[in-house]
Amino acid sequence: MGNNQTWVTEVTLLGFQLAIIDISYASNNVPKMLANLVSQKRTISFVPCIMQTFLYLAFAATECLILVVMSYDRYVAICHPLHYTFIMSWRVCSVLASASWAFSFLWDLVHLVLILRLPFCGPHEINHFFCEILSVLKLACADTWLNEIIIVSSCVCILVGPLGLVLLSYARILAAILRIQSGEGRRKAFSTCSSHLCVVGLFFGSAIILYMAPESSHSQDQRKILSLFYSLFNPMLNPLIYSLRNTEVKGALRKILGKKRSV
Repeated sequence: MGNNQTWVTEVTLLGFQLAIIDISYASNNVPKMLANLVSQKRTISFVPCIMQTFLYLAFAATECLILVVMSYDRYVAICHPLHYTFIMSWRVCSVLASASWAFSFLWDLVHLVLILRLPFCGPHEINHFFCEILSVLKLACADTWLNEIIIVSSCVCILVGPLGLVLLSYARILAAILRIQSGEGRRKAFSTCSSHLCVVGLFFGSAIILYMAPESSHSQDQRKILSLFYSLFNPMLNPLIYSLRNTEVKGALRKILGKKRSV
């Protein structure tokens, strides 16, 4: 029982970090986006635009790393339950979460410095809903090859690398689940991981398609919609996905669906 209570505590801490990131995503992009939708004068000054780009990248990188920490947390809870309180203590979770935030913001300072060194000589019109980095770079009237190299490096380090670690964690989790004799135990283990796997699939899938697929494979409008899904709808879906594990939420959802069918 003590181990289960501690595991719930650590998951709550990591879930709290993910919730902060989701709120930060929305706070960074949505207010200005909504203001532009209701206004004929759709403008943003240079400094807020660059800060929007920087925060967008920093929050995305932080979420990648937090999702890795959450997958490792589940791996320890399922594969090494007796050692969980030692391996994933509150202090360890706090250090891993803090390191994820610090590394992400320091790493994205490189993007900020490289963008600030570029000259922008017009037309100053961003073909996007917000100041997304690829759209901002198209406005530069200088060679952006170094920026593009750093973006590719970031994709490898922040997307491909963490995704590989997540998949490795779940491969070991799956092997451990298959060794469980009880059917009820297997269902509980799968239930523990299902919501996190959905979030990982949505987040990493949309990000990899957006930043690692060849530019010719998607039109600008498709990229804009995908970017909007990645930065806005993903954070909106995350709380819903995790809340579906709650018995009361499931019961309320069944009642709503039952009423709609009867109507």
